[in-house]
Amino acid sequence: MLNDYIPILLILIFAIGLASIMLGLSAQLGPKREAKGKLSPYECGIIPTGDTRGPFSIKYYLVGALFILFDVEAVFLFAWAVVFKDLGMLAFVEIIVFLIIIMAGYFYIIKKGALDWE
Repeated sequence: MLNDYIPILLILIFAIGLASIMLGLSAQLGPKREAKGKLSPYECGIIPTGDTRGPFSIKYYLVGALFILFDVEAVFLFAWAVVFKDLGMLAFVEIIVFLIIIMAGYFYIIKKGALDWE
């Protein structure tokens, strides 16, 4: 059972190692030019105005929550794929039912207009 998770652990170690090496090399080899303009706030080439604590649209939070929901679905699918051969046909039917329920929810939020930006 533990041997099934060794590839996941190796991918995780590789990703963390590669990210660490790239960030370290960038910090060591990259140019270091101090300038007043680098420390100023930047927003699309325009000097920022107004309060930074302005209200966000509720759509922003809704899309964020939906992203997390569907991201958790991907985690379940990944775990299922690791043990798929051991589970057999019943697990395949169960994952199809799971995907149908998830897709029904996805089509429901599209029908309600949760992902439409106005």
